Parts: sequence; C-alpha cells; structure tokens
Amino acid sequence: MSRLQRGGTILVLLLLLSLAVAGVVLDRAERLQLVKNLVAQFASQIQEPLYALTSQVSTIRQFFVDVEACRAENEELQTLVDQLIIENVRLREAQIENVTLREQLNFKQANPSLELLSAQVIGRDPSNLLSYLIIDRGTDEGIAVGMPVLTHRGLVGRITDANLHSSKVLLITDVSSSVNALIQESRATGIVQGRIREGLVMRYIQQTEEVKPGDLVLTSGLGGNFPTRLIIGQVTGVRKRDVELFQEADVRPAVNFRALEMVMVLTSFEPIDFESEQ
Repeated sequence: MSRLQRGGTILVLLLLLSLAVAGVVLDRAERLQLVKNLVAQFASQIQEPLYALTSQVSTIRQFFVDVEACRAENEELQTLVDQLIIENVRLREAQIENVTLREQLNFKQANPSLELLSAQVIGRDPSNLLSYLIIDRGTDEGIAVGMPVLTHRGLVGRITDANLHSSKVLLITDVSSSVNALIQESRATGIVQGRIREGLVMRYIQQTEEVKPGDLVLTSGLGGNFPTRLIIGQVTGVRKRDVELFQEADVRPAVNFRALEMVMVLTSFEPIDFESEQ
C-alpha cells in the first residue's frame, strides 16, 4: 500500500474516532441533564411539604416560647394580686380600727366625767359560752378588780382578776353575773342576770310595773357595783303571771360579745361592797 493510501486510512480512522467520542460526550451530557431535571423536579415536589413542616416546627417553638412568657406574666400578676389583697386587708383592718376608736372617742367626749381606759381583747372563754374575756391592761395601767367594762354601745362586764398587764372580765351574760337595773320608761327596777343560753333575763320586777318589748334596760346604780345609766340592752319579751310575785323580761344585750375586739374600762369608778355581790 502506498504512503498516500495509508495516510488517507489514518485520517478516516481519526475522523471516526472523533465522531465516536463526540457521540459519547453528547450522550453523557444528555443523561446528566436528565438527572438534573429529575432532581429539580423532585426538589420542587418536596419543597412545599418541607416548607410547611419547617413552618409548623417554628410555630410550635413559638407556642412554647409564648406559653413560658404567659406563665411568667401570670406569676407576676399573681404576686401583684397577692400584694393588693394583703394591702386591702390592712387598709380594711385600719378602717375598722379607726371606726372603733372614733366611736370610743365620741363616747368619751359625750361623757367627760367618766375616766375611760381603752383596752384590746386578747383572749376569750375557750368553752364558747362567752363567760369572760382577757384584756391587755392590768394593774400597771391602773386596772383594779371590780371596775366596770363597757363599749360605746353598752355594758360588757366587770374586772374579776387583774395582773400586771392583763385582766379578766366577767361578762354580764355569765350565769354568775347580776346587775341591778331599771326600765328606762317606767323606771321599774329588777336584777339582770346571765343565763346558759344567749341573752339576759331581768328578774324581780314588780307585777304592778309596766314592762313591754322595746323598752331600754339601764344600770340603776343600786348596790354600788355599777354606775347609773349604762345601757344593758332592750326588752324582747315579758312573762307575767298573776300567781307569781314578780314578772320577768327577756333582754337582748346591747353589746355583741362575739365581735368584741376593743373595750373601755371605767377606771374612775370604785365599786362598793363588791364581795357581797359575788
């Protein structure tokens, strides 16, 4: 074979090889593009669910953040509410105390001849029969056995035991208590005594005396154990029988003994023959 023929053959082979390589390259390029297209299509299909899932996760996270913020805010609000409740209770107690002190002051001003010492109730009869009270005033403050104890509403009782800084008050509702009394309207006299059940009874009222519900009952001063004209209570009922020498009257105390917090001791009064009344 001549040199010219051999050169032509080589040229043809190179051309064929070039075409084959170009075909392979083009074939791979098309397949790569197909893969890219498939990946792009798959990505576009899962992009929306992924976005929705991401949004939900973000929303849940924000929810817990908001819950924690609300919890902290609620704790702060509860603390504020507790403080306001405590402050309101203090203000209410101060208001009640001011009312009581004002009532005592008005009573003292209306009765300038009476020397009255204010006292706080610090103890009560544990049997709930309300037979006595304990007050925070004693002999160091000038308290003595037999002194009357009252409020602006009326008579409470009398001192039966006095220590240095505390005293015991026997209430007029105790069964052992007796107070010489009179009916304000008719001036009928009798003795007011305590009884086991709540309330008072006025005994030894003359049958001829007029007594009716609504009449005020005052201390008479007889016997010298209490001063005159202290309010004891009000008649609520009358028992009168012709076969008996005396009539009786039920008396509602002017003082609410279960609500007593402050009282006044009449220090200027000196009882007479206290032991005989016992």
